[in-house]
Amino acid sequence: MLLLIAIAIAAALYVYRAPISGYADVGTSYAARVACSCRFVAGRSLEDCKKDKLNGMELVTLSDDAEAKSVTARFPLVTSTTATLREGYGCVLEEWED
Repeated sequence: MLLLIAIAIAAALYVYRAPISGYADVGTSYAARVACSCRFVAGRSLEDCKKDKLNGMELVTLSDDAEAKSVTARFPLVTSTTATLREGYGCVLEEWED
């Protein structure tokens, strides 16, 4: 029975992989951009910036690199996105690679 459930879950993940990946890309991009602005433009701590995540983004984790002035948002096993502070532009997302 447990094997049947695992196969059903794997099949569902395979069928819905494109929407899951798309939502993960959008969520990590939003989180990285907002957290980067919060951290390096507003000058708040990353722990304080984590409070600004929207409902439904509990699986997105944030980490910062103070030297590079960047924040990376990760959705486990799916994707990660980094936003970096650039003079004159604010926080800018790194380009996506397909």
